[in-house]
Amino acid sequence: MVMERLNSNLYLQNCYIMKENEKLRKKAQVLNQENQALLSELKQKLSKANNNSKGKNSANTIPDLNLSSTSNPNP
Repeated sequence: MVMERLNSNLYLQNCYIMKENEKLRKKAQVLNQENQALLSELKQKLSKANNNSKGKNSANTIPDLNLSSTSNPNP
């Protein structure tokens, strides 16, 4: 009886953790989309700035943040 109760408690904790994990995964996806949109906007502005200053030798580069991402959308 004690083991059944313990197993039930562990099962409920596991369900709660999985729900929280899914919420965090969704938040991470939204943040990643926002980040990608901001990065795209920044690249466009930088490109326009570089086009406006063609006479100058500017080396403005923005690293691709996806290369260092360790998140996996499909666990």
